[in-house]
Amino acid sequence: MLFYSRLCLTFFRNSLIREMMFPANFLIQVVTRLFWFVARIALFAFIYGEVDTIQEWSKHEYFAFMATGMLINSIVEAFFMPNCASFCEDIRTGKLDFALIRPVDSQFLVSLQRISLAMISQMLLSFVLLAWSLYHIGRPLLVGQVVMYLFYVAIAVMFFYSMMITTACTSIWFGRNQGLYDFWFYITIFAQYPRSVYDGHDPSQVETGEVLQFAFSWIIPILLVVTVPAQIITGTFSDWRFAVVSATAAAICFLISRRIFLWSLDHYRGASS
Repeated sequence: MLFYSRLCLTFFRNSLIREMMFPANFLIQVVTRLFWFVARIALFAFIYGEVDTIQEWSKHEYFAFMATGMLINSIVEAFFMPNCASFCEDIRTGKLDFALIRPVDSQFLVSLQRISLAMISQMLLSFVLLAWSLYHIGRPLLVGQVVMYLFYVAIAVMFFYSMMITTACTSIWFGRNQGLYDFWFYITIFAQYPRSVYDGHDPSQVETGEVLQFAFSWIIPILLVVTVPAQIITGTFSDWRFAVVSATAAAICFLISRRIFLWSLDHYRGASS
């Protein structure tokens, strides 16, 4: 554990040096994230100026949901997205050989060696938005809620990482997988809205909404990984037994992705091919 902790610090230092080599680019990324953050808040502030609730989500409850989604997304994009994209390119160019010969777990190395420090700013913004939302909601915040909230955020990150590394492994057969970012973008679109939004009130849309809700709740649970922690922290969800099911499902997803990663490496031919 000490060895891997020191390795993580080395990854962070190398990423910091890499970012500071081009400070203007780093600043542009931070400003872009800030603009996107403000634009989303302004949009839903305008919407909630016309309505009191959206599918039983009040203004500040929805902002807590938004902050949760931003937090999960920023963690994944800061630590795993650049590495999975780099992993795909390393497979194509043969640079993966250098990762495989090092005396460290290959999946750990290819998953964490690059850190997007610009996304740290989005993490901080999401915590600010969450604190502001909880303050205006006004419900007492219990220690158990905070613990379970962080637990569910970790579950969500594990699920998204498992899905991302599995997708990246397909580059071993395809040669190039430039659709990774597109895949991540389209998947996270559904996670930007609470699960109840897909209930629908128009009879002509109920069937479609139910199909989407079922598919993205129980087949690919991207609606649950953000909605549940947001409901936990706002005090609108209290079924603690669901934590066992979530942890089991996340562990299974991670183990499957681990198995796929190792199986994919068995089919990697190296730069010489």
